[in-house]
Amino acid sequence: MFSGLIPVIVLTSLLRPTVAEGPPDTDGASLAFARYVANVQHAASWSPETIEIDAFLPKLQKRGHLRAIRRLNSAGNADYQVLEIAGDRTVRQQVIERYLTAQMTAAELPAASIAMTPANYRFRYQGAVRAGDTVAYVFQIKPRKKRIGLIRGELWLDAETGAAVRQSGRLVKSPSLFVKSIGIIRETVLSGGVAQKLLTHLSVDTRLVGLADLTVTESPLR
Repeated sequence: MFSGLIPVIVLTSLLRPTVAEGPPDTDGASLAFARYVANVQHAASWSPETIEIDAFLPKLQKRGHLRAIRRLNSAGNADYQVLEIAGDRTVRQQVIERYLTAQMTAAELPAASIAMTPANYRFRYQGAVRAGDTVAYVFQIKPRKKRIGLIRGELWLDAETGAAVRQSGRLVKSPSLFVKSIGIIRETVLSGGVAQKLLTHLSVDTRLVGLADLTVTESPLR
């Protein structure tokens, strides 16, 4: 069901963002964007890391849960040590296991082909938003080509570091005949400018079981 799904790696904010007051800070946005571009292709994933997946099929009112440790082996592929798995069997097999398979399939694609960079996307500055004590610059993103793994939506950059703190939108191309569309929200929790947690929410409209909701939480293993 999720074959080829790129790990996009997010949960809707509890605090509703507000538009920052004052004139548009285009200079600040340009600097944040330059920092983002300089670092995005060099971003490294955590290894090992903990991952938790909560899945829900609203039509069937069934849920599933997985908690595991993910490590990269010598070949650069992910190995999972399952710590806990619970819930309905259908959800575990048709949603969670397919998501993990899609993650491994996505890892085989060239990173440069799906990176959120000017080579793959057009960026248009929209303005600044305030969420809590932080300010982020919002950019509209549009893929240059209709390709699996690319999304159309928004990218939020931290005003101070240029780090991507939120990505949202929809995949421009379905990764499977069994999937109608996929909506994505990914948030990065920063501390001192360093990513501490990734929260991903996927809303997948499938042809077999209807809507499937997944919430994926990833963080360094401590």
